[in-house]
Amino acid sequence: MKKILWWLLLVTFVMAAVLSFGQSLTEIKKRGKLVIGTEPTFPPFEFVDEKNQVVGFDIDIANELAKRLGVKLEVVNLPFDSLIPALQQGKIDLIIAGMTITEERAKVVDFSKPYFEANQAIVVRKGSDFSPKSFDALVGKKVAVQLGTTGDLVVSEIKGIEVVRFQKFTDAFLELQNGRVDAVVLDEAPAKAYVKKFPKFTISTVVDTGETYGIAVRKGNKELLNFVNQTLDIMKGAGTYTKLLQKWFE
Repeated sequence: MKKILWWLLLVTFVMAAVLSFGQSLTEIKKRGKLVIGTEPTFPPFEFVDEKNQVVGFDIDIANELAKRLGVKLEVVNLPFDSLIPALQQGKIDLIIAGMTITEERAKVVDFSKPYFEANQAIVVRKGSDFSPKSFDALVGKKVAVQLGTTGDLVVSEIKGIEVVRFQKFTDAFLELQNGRVDAVVLDEAPAKAYVKKFPKFTISTVVDTGETYGIAVRKGNKELLNFVNQTLDIMKGAGTYTKLLQKWFE
């Protein structure tokens, strides 16, 4: 038994070391590509364009990171709630997905400096008599959210709200369109982008939740984390970050 246990511990240690090394800057450069995970149904941060390419504010930041490393960028499309497990398993180097920094997430991943401030929007059908101005006004209603997002976490904490969860927020809007839910709760920026594209919906209110987005790296990977933070500082100092804000949000 002791020999078997020792062997299992050794294998676990070696696997952890390989995964950690696999995400070092040296290994990323050797591999020739930076692999990021995202869920590209979150415009204008990440979405699929008419050329079937994943584009957006986050993707442009990721391209800057890859450029500074002198490697290509590879974007892995994953469900939002699968991103952290993929990072922990070493399948991706970074998560860049409009991910809100929370205490719970920070227990299992390390976050970069905040790179975007966000709030939550409540979206309803245009012309509807229902026009909630707070989360409390959703009590007794059915509310659609994207699984694992801040919107999901926020409304799930309020008793009396029937929460309906979807892998993609576009499916949440389809449920709203068909009248099977009363509202959708999601981040303000993608809510504005979606309502602009589909005027059958309207933002009832924006709730100031004081959120910030961060880029996630595997827990303890200080080398990659420092590189990400340095790149964000350089982008802001050079005006690159401001140009991206203007490109995607104005």
